[in-house]
Parts: sequence; structure tokens; C-alpha cells
Amino acid sequence: MSTDALESTLTITAPYGSEAAYQQLSARFSEVFARIAEGTREREQQRILPFEQVQWLKDAGFTTLRVPASHGGDPVSHEHLFRLLIELSAADSNVSHLLRSHFSFVETIALQPQEFQDRWFPRVLAGEIFGNAATERGGNALGSTNTKLVKTDAGWVLRGEKYYTTGSIFADWVVVMATTDGVEGRQYAVVDRHAQGVEILDDWDGFGQPLTGTGTAIFTDVAVDEQNIIQRKVASTLEPAFFQLCLLSVLVGIGKAARNEAARIVATRTRTFNTGSGALFKDDPQIQELVGRLASNVFAAESIVVSAARDLDAALDPGLGLDAEAAFLRAELAVQQAHVAAPKLVLDATSELFDVTGASAVSTSKSLDRFWRNARTVATHNPVAFKARSVGDYFINGTIPTGLHSIGEAKGAK
Repeated sequence: MSTDALESTLTITAPYGSEAAYQQLSARFSEVFARIAEGTREREQQRILPFEQVQWLKDAGFTTLRVPASHGGDPVSHEHLFRLLIELSAADSNVSHLLRSHFSFVETIALQPQEFQDRWFPRVLAGEIFGNAATERGGNALGSTNTKLVKTDAGWVLRGEKYYTTGSIFADWVVVMATTDGVEGRQYAVVDRHAQGVEILDDWDGFGQPLTGTGTAIFTDVAVDEQNIIQRKVASTLEPAFFQLCLLSVLVGIGKAARNEAARIVATRTRTFNTGSGALFKDDPQIQELVGRLASNVFAAESIVVSAARDLDAALDPGLGLDAEAAFLRAELAVQQAHVAAPKLVLDATSELFDVTGASAVSTSKSLDRFWRNARTVATHNPVAFKARSVGDYFINGTIPTGLHSIGEAKGAK
């Protein structure tokens, strides 16, 4: 896209946060989303990582959408960002998923001191993106990591190995969770993805979301600028809710793609069964009802996620005057409830896709199973049972949900 063409798409004239503003945003990115949708099935079948598609989004300014105006950005609301992520996920859920870490770190930048913001927001505006390296396969105690930041005579270095490093293979920078001996808590180390000692492997073996770069990252004495080390604080912020709502947006987008595929299959099918009405599938009331129920599940899931996104916006609304704990509770509780309710709706829809056609639907050449596999993979990221327990504990006992997420070996593990 030329510079002139890009500049002509950047102006949003409608009031901030309005539906008219969203329609302008949606129109701004509709062409690039449509291009990304082309070849989605083939990329999954042939395991072609979407480097080109990520570059299109960078060129279109999509990765800059939450940079504050004070740093030269043209920020959109949480609701509008997550609605756009749903649209992108309907085009290719792998591409939207791999950007989760990027958008989350942009939120983190805004919480840091001014000097840190001044250093990193210009990089975001320049199109640079961030990947994630937080989780380890095992062996680390809950709340700690085996990945270490070590102070040497030459400065700080990073040593360790991560897995589930979604997006890092596409990124310019990797945000690495680490611990330092003698220092309480955990740190983020922001390192150049192409720096000496950084190795990113495409070895993700999950049956869904195969193109997200969710594999291994190895850090061998990687030099870290002390300015790029962030102490992770136990605080009431909206970061956990934002991070989880990214996943739910991906999930809903998968559901919308499955809905669209169901409608396409039925509209174009000419074969039928002697046990049915004998009419074309598109005219058969029972098939119409099946597609209607599938679409309604997706609508409900999307409504839930968009409602939770509005709660994130409300938490930061200066007119409400919420303190940090009240803002955290409003956002976190909304997202946890969405996390309990939305996945089953989408998983049901991606399974019911097979009910609107015949045995030909299971042909591997069609890859209709990718919708369920991808949805199931996204839905496993945080067990629903734990979210439901947290919500129940709040309504019964008033217990504030836990916001600082961590994965590791449980106490008493051998």
C-alpha cells in the first residue's frame, strides 16, 4: 500500500467510541482482512507461516491502534479493538492470535514511566511488533521461572528456554518473563528477536492454531539493556483482563468463520437425502433452522465478548472515577464471566457445522475440522472451571478475583 493510500485511510471523522467510528475503522481494514482470508485453508494445510499477512497489517497501521494520542497515536477504544480482532480472526484466527502479545505489551508500555514510553511507543508507531516468551514446559515453581536474568561484568544477560512463545517468530522484539536470584518477584526483559543468542523454533505441535509460532524460544547469554527490564508488580491493573479478552476475540472470530462456512455450504449444495424433504438444502426448513441455531450461538458469544470489552472501557472512564481496585474488579469480573460463557457457544457452533451437510464434510481436503480444532485450542488456554470458581467465590463471598497470572509446578509436586 502506498503512503498516500495509507494516509487516506487513517482519518476517523466520527466521534471517538461511536458506532459510526467503528464502521469507519472496519471499512479501513476490510480490504486487508479480505486479502488475509484468501488462502487461509491452504496455509494451514501446508503449514505456511503468515509472515506476509502480518506485514500487510503492519503496513496498514493495524498494530498501532492503541498508541496514545500523547505519543502520536490515534487510539481506538477497547471495544473497537476487540471487534476488529474478531473480524481479523474470522479471516484467519492464526494471524489475530499471534498479535495477542503485541497488543498486550502496548498496554503494558502505557503503564510504565514516561522515559520507557518515550522509548517504545515510537517503535510501535514505526510498525515494530512484540512477541511473548513467558511460559516454560515444566520444572519451574509456581510464581517463579527457570529463565534467569544474570548480572555479569559486561552487564545483564538472559539465560533460559521458553515454550508457548506465541507470535515471537514474527516479532521484532520478544518480551521474556524471567527471575533474578535475590530479587523478589518476576521481571520482563525486552530483547531484540534477532539478537545474538536468541533462537526461535517453529515446533508447536498442537492440533489447532498451528501457524501462531507457539513454539520454543532459547536464550543463550542474550545481552539485555538494563533500561529494558521491567519489574512485574503485583497490582490491580487491566492487563490480565485485556490478555484474556484477546483470546476470547479470537474464539468468537473462529465461530463467525464457521457460521459463514455453514451458510456457504448450504447455499451451494445440490445433493440431498431421501429421508429429508427432497428440496435443495438452502430451501429445507430443518437445515435453515440448524444454521439459524449455529448463527445464534455465535451471536451470543460475540455479544458477551463485546459487552466485556465495554467494561474494560468503563473501568478507565474518568467520568466514573473508579479507583484502581474498583476498575480492576469491573474489568476482571466481566472477562472471567465471558470466559466461562463464550467458549461452549463457539465450540458447539464449530461442531454443529458438520450437521448442515453430509459425510463429504469430513474430507481432509475441505479442512472443516480446522474450525473446531482451532476453537478447542484457544479455549484450553485457561481452564473454564477455574474461572467459574473465581466468579462464584466473588458472588458468594466477595472474594476479589486473582489478577496476576502464573503457571508452574504446584506445591508438593514431585
